[in-house]
Amino acid sequence: MKRLILVSSPPACGKTFISKQLAKNLRHVVYLDKDTLIPLSKQIFRVGKKPYDRSSDFFEEQIRDYEYEVILDLGFEALQYDDTVLINAPFTREVRDPDYIAELRKKLAAQDAKLTIIWVVTSPEVCRARMLRRNSDRDTYKIKHWDEYVKGIDFSVPEGVSGDDADGLLLFYNSSEAEFVKSMHDVLAVLDPQ
Repeated sequence: MKRLILVSSPPACGKTFISKQLAKNLRHVVYLDKDTLIPLSKQIFRVGKKPYDRSSDFFEEQIRDYEYEVILDLGFEALQYDDTVLINAPFTREVRDPDYIAELRKKLAAQDAKLTIIWVVTSPEVCRARMLRRNSDRDTYKIKHWDEYVKGIDFSVPEGVSGDDADGLLLFYNSSEAEFVKSMHDVLAVLDPQ
């Protein structure tokens, strides 16, 4: 059975590190990272003569949804050539939208594939510390306006995503090294039980 895995969470929860470690430990997997599209997004900001701000209305209206569309299109294409595709991207709104998830599952079923969502659970304080450490321009607005930013971020576990298994929602706890190690073991045991 083919499988699309979405590693999802708010920014700085550890998606990239977790996704890469999972991809290294799974067999026949294609790893895709939505951040690979950032140079294209930056060009859209330049052409649109807008300041680079991934929290702006311009980003929301002209870029955000297209990044998700493209990364999913790449994922569907990759499923034609390998068994598992793992996408590292927030998907924070999408995983909370039952219609979106139902449609995604329907499209995957047409390719004889299933969906797994891995939600990374990390405290907001740990996320802020990670943003400060990584010192990325994509976090500049978030750090400068932390109180305002964090009020608009939903760190809760998505509801309405069925299951607590490989065909539903898996939780990956990542606020400490001990949580990471246990979650990596537990999630891999579900995804690749052999």
